[in-house]
Amino acid sequence: QVQPVESGGGSVQAGESLRLSCAASGRAFSNSAMGWFRRTPGKEREFVCAISRSGEITRYADSVNGRFTISRDNAQNTLYLQMDSLKSEDTAVYYCAAAPTGLPWEIVTTASIYSYWGQGTQVTVSA
Repeated sequence: QVQPVESGGGSVQAGESLRLSCAASGRAFSNSAMGWFRRTPGKEREFVCAISRSGEITRYADSVNGRFTISRDNAQNTLYLQMDSLKSEDTAVYYCAAAPTGLPWEIVTTASIYSYWGQGTQVTVSA
């Protein structure tokens, strides 16, 4: 079991950077692919990026590719999201999520397959 807790959100100007962290309790962290999703009012959760258990494979949504970087430290049970060149359209509540062990990498963009979710952290980007 993995219990994620996000931190690091805040308010910034367009073009600035933020780094989100997700501390995950539980020994299963290193066995879980992890993902970041975001939600804005009135919309479904949107896939942002994901990282494999080892950290060797990553996947990004087109909207953030080249600006966001996902990483993990399995020794510290922590997931990170470095967000650079932020845009106003990146404003959302960001969630980290843990996938069940053995999840096929092909479906990591699907929110419904993730087993454990954090409470979310607000990111606000002003134009």
